[in-house]
Amino acid sequence: MNIINIEHISKIYGEKVIFDDASYGIQEGDKIGIIGINGTGKTTLLNMIAGKEEPDDGNIIRQNGLHMAYLSQSPAYEKDDTVLSYVTRGIDPSDWTAISEAKSNLTTLGLTDYEEKMEHLSGGQRKKAALAKVLLGSFDVLILDEPTNHLDGSMLEWLEDYLRRFRGTVIMVTHDRYFLDRTSNRILEISHGKMYGYEANYSQFLELKAQREEMELASERKRQSILRMELEWAKRGCRARTTKQRARLDRLEALKNGTAPVADAIVEMDSVETRMGKKTVELHHVTKRYGERTLIEDFNYIVLKNQRLGIIGENGCGKSTLLKMMAGKVLPDSGVVEVGETIRMGYFAQEVPDMDSDRRVIDYIRDIAEYVPTRDGKITASQMLERFLFTPDMQYAPVSRLSGGEKKRLYLLSILMQAPNFLALDEVTNDIDIPTMTILEDYLTSFSGIIVAVSHDRYFLDNIVDRIFAFEDGHLQQYEGGYTDYLEASRRRRAAAEGIPAAETKRTTDASESADTGKPDSTKTWKQNRPAKLKFTYKEQREFETIDDEIAALEEKVADLDAQILANATNSGKLNELTRQKEEAEAQLEEKMDRWVYLNDLAERIERGETAE
Repeated sequence: MNIINIEHISKIYGEKVIFDDASYGIQEGDKIGIIGINGTGKTTLLNMIAGKEEPDDGNIIRQNGLHMAYLSQSPAYEKDDTVLSYVTRGIDPSDWTAISEAKSNLTTLGLTDYEEKMEHLSGGQRKKAALAKVLLGSFDVLILDEPTNHLDGSMLEWLEDYLRRFRGTVIMVTHDRYFLDRTSNRILEISHGKMYGYEANYSQFLELKAQREEMELASERKRQSILRMELEWAKRGCRARTTKQRARLDRLEALKNGTAPVADAIVEMDSVETRMGKKTVELHHVTKRYGERTLIEDFNYIVLKNQRLGIIGENGCGKSTLLKMMAGKVLPDSGVVEVGETIRMGYFAQEVPDMDSDRRVIDYIRDIAEYVPTRDGKITASQMLERFLFTPDMQYAPVSRLSGGEKKRLYLLSILMQAPNFLALDEVTNDIDIPTMTILEDYLTSFSGIIVAVSHDRYFLDNIVDRIFAFEDGHLQQYEGGYTDYLEASRRRRAAAEGIPAAETKRTTDASESADTGKPDSTKTWKQNRPAKLKFTYKEQREFETIDDEIAALEEKVADLDAQILANATNSGKLNELTRQKEEAEAQLEEKMDRWVYLNDLAERIERGETAE
């Protein structure tokens, strides 16, 4: 049973269509992850479901008595708010049960200093306080806009466990792919004003989306093939006929008016890095304190050329501080940070710097460069913006019209346009949509330079980094590999420290290994395994060469039977026989037309050199 019905909604901002006659039903117990590129309307949809915005057309119908809790993307707080006063705002001070629950939530989320000012907290700590506030009391529907942003690994695991155990409905926007895999049972994709639902987690969604897009492409190929055949028919006319079939001409018009499936645009990342000399970034006996708290003490490290480092740890432990010292944004209290003369730093801050909201998007980029060097030569700032999915209309619009994710994408472009050879990335994955993240990861994998990234995105770390710096127990520990490698090594280290024997692990045998030797079967050669190219069978080739004439003959037969039916309109016995023959001929014609579509599609795939699956 649906508890929320989204019925034929439309929403337009300026000239941008966000939703166009879109519908979707939400059932009790659904754990829905909303996916789409930045600017497609994910946050707008959450606001409409929560009743904070209204659609321009259509309705959102909620079950009577439904209680909803909403975590916004950027929770607002007052300047003088303490952690506890922020969480308990609106609660009667004499309601000790609610106050106690608030303190319990804060403690669970690792915030034990209730009187700490909100403005003094890190981004992750403020997110924890907002979660503690949202999770107070009882509710049927939990709406979460980017709940994973800034949260450290332990809190991500806690939130995953909470959502799995929560018996109500969850509707969330998040770009954390591991988180989606572990918490969602349905995916709602927003694309070009429409909504597509999948009963799946993220991994299953990828497979189902690929199937949907392939079916749409196959339907479009069929439409184009039939359209070509119908146009040929219309051009040559019907042999032995004086009038053309009205129904078939109507069908031709319908085919001409059909629309092809619209593919999502993708970001094209390309820039030229600056040459790097021998000396990179070196940290010698670096120490950094804030007040009485020591974040980093007597730390030494020389960053290697083309190294990929990931920095992880609990919120407020000093991850961003370490990154800022490497980037020259913060000085150590003692020790030295040496930066090589050829190092060109590209520093991506956790919070997007203030942008002049009245300034045009293209002017923001032109301030950096009119022309951008790429591997294919120089391109204009406008062309670079188009590669980052900023259409000409968007380029000449003020920055204020951009969504939070679009501003982050614009900021990222401004960094890459400076041709850095050292990328210092502080939570680059926050607010960036999954398709863009996939392209960014591909770009970073081939990036010719150094990458140091502070991130809580486990999927991102697994894909990009080759060494982890983990803040653990007040010290920086180093681990080889990505995030999953770090987890395993960290567990082994803790087990050894506690005197617990390490559990024996069994490697999964690769599917290509033989059952007898455990080694790849050497009898299989490349030639045997390479995919075979598509080709016609002898029978299909002969059929393809003659099918046009067969269709034309059937068309003549149907036309001739039409003429005979008109001539025998008063002879009921003859009329019945002619009508039966015409129905048979039309069925044969329809079957031949379907076969023509298949053969023509196969011929085009053969011409493109496609291989058999």
